[in-house]
Amino acid sequence: MPEAPHPTSLLETLEAITGPAGLLRGADAAPMLADWRSLYQGAALAVLRPGSTEELSACVKACVAAGVPMVPQGGNTSMVGGATPDESGRQIVIALTRMNRVRSIDTTDMTMVVEAGLVLKTAQDVAREAGALFPLSLGAEGSATIGGVLSTNAGGNTTVRYGNARELMLGLECVMPDGTIWNGLRRLRKDNTGYALRHLMVGAEGTLGFITAAALRLFPLPREEAVALCAVADEAAALALFRRFRDQDEGAVRAFEYMSGGSMHLVLDHVPGVSLPLAERAQHYVLVDLASSRPQAGLRGLLESVLEAAMEAGEVLDAALAESVAQRAAIWKLREEHPEGQKRAGASVKNDVSVPVSAVPEMIRRCSEALQKLIPGSRPVPFGHLGDGNIHMNLAQPPGMAAAEFLARSHDIMDCVNEIVRDYGGSFSAEHGIGRLKTDMMEDWRGGAELAAMQAIKAALDPLGLMNPGKVLP
Repeated sequence: MPEAPHPTSLLETLEAITGPAGLLRGADAAPMLADWRSLYQGAALAVLRPGSTEELSACVKACVAAGVPMVPQGGNTSMVGGATPDESGRQIVIALTRMNRVRSIDTTDMTMVVEAGLVLKTAQDVAREAGALFPLSLGAEGSATIGGVLSTNAGGNTTVRYGNARELMLGLECVMPDGTIWNGLRRLRKDNTGYALRHLMVGAEGTLGFITAAALRLFPLPREEAVALCAVADEAAALALFRRFRDQDEGAVRAFEYMSGGSMHLVLDHVPGVSLPLAERAQHYVLVDLASSRPQAGLRGLLESVLEAAMEAGEVLDAALAESVAQRAAIWKLREEHPEGQKRAGASVKNDVSVPVSAVPEMIRRCSEALQKLIPGSRPVPFGHLGDGNIHMNLAQPPGMAAAEFLARSHDIMDCVNEIVRDYGGSFSAEHGIGRLKTDMMEDWRGGAELAAMQAIKAALDPLGLMNPGKVLP
C-alpha cells in the first residue's frame, strides 16, 4: 500500500477537485459518521461529496495514491453499519448525495436512468409524473438513495410482486476501486455478453466500487388499488390468507405484510399520529395491498370475497378496508412505523431473516419461544414481508433491564434465531445485508467455496483493500 501523505495535502487535493461544497469536516460531517441505529460511532478524515462521476473518479484515484480507505454512503439508512467509517479516523466517507440527477426517462422503453444520490422517494415521484411506476418501496424511502438500495440489494414491501432492487436494474455506471469509470448503462432487457458485472456490484455494499448511476425498470401505473388491515387468528392464519389471495389472483398481490401484536402495540403506544382502525387490539395482524394496471380489475370485490371466506374459516377476526387514499396511507403508516416504534420503546436486537414462505409461521413461533427462554421477560416483536418469506424476528428489551445489558446479549440473540432459521434452509440476512454487524457470521454460513470465491473477487478488483474495509467479508 502506498505511504499516505500528510492528511492536509490529500484534503487540499480533494477539495480542489470537488470545490469547497464537496468537502465536509467537523460538525458538518458529524451526522454522517454514525449509523441510523446508533450502533456505531465512527471517525473520518472528512466527508467527501463529489458532484459528478468524473469528480468521483479523480477523488478515488487521489485516495488510492494516498492509500486512504473509502467508505461509500448514500442516505445513511443502513441497519447493519454498512456505511459507517471505523474509529481510526483514517478513512474518507464519500457521500453521493450531490449526484442526484435524473438523466433520462423513456415510457416506451419503460426505463429511467438516474444518478446514485437520487432519493428513492424522488425516483418514485419522477416516474409517476411521467405516467409510470418505479415500484421499489421501503420504510426509509424518504432518505435512502438509489445507489444505496442497489448496493444493498434492498427488498422492501413490494418484493412479492416486483422482486428486489436487483430485479429492477438493467444497467449500471460505476467508479471502480482504482478510479476508472465503467459505463454499463445499457437499457436492454437482453444482454448476454459474458459475466453480468452489474449483478456483482448489486449487493456488494460498496466493497467492489461505487455505483454512480443506474438504468431502472419502470412499470405501468396501477388503475385500481385496494388495501386492508386484518386481525388474524395466528401466524398460520396469516399464511392461509396469503394463499387465498395468491390462488385467486397472484398478479394482484402487491404486498402482504405480517405484524405481531407486540410490535404493532409499540407503534400504537409510542408513535404519534397513528391509530388502529379495528374495534380492538389483536395478537396478529396482516396488511393486504392489491393493485392492478388492468381496467376494471375488480380488486375491491376480490378483497371483500376473500376476506369473507377467511372470516367464515376463522382465519380473519376483523378487518378494515381503506375507503380513500388517505386511509390507505394511514394503514401503511402503521406498518412502516414498526422500526420507529421499537426504537422509541427502548433497545431492540434486529434479526433480518428469511425462510421458505411455507415455514414462516413455525419459524416465528419457535423463535419467539426460544428467545423468551433465552432472556426471560423479553418481548418478541416480529413483523415483515410474509409474502416473500422475510421476517424481521426482532426482540425488545425486557422492562427493568438496562439497554446496555440487553444489547450485550445481541450475538446470543442472533445466534438463537439463526440456528432455528438454519433448520429451514433460510438466510441470516434477507434484505439488510452484512455491513459491519454480521461479518462474523459469514464463515459459518457461507464458508468454503462460496466465501473463497467472494474473497477472490474482492482481491482481484480491490487488491489494496481500500473499498469499504471491514464490511461484508470476515
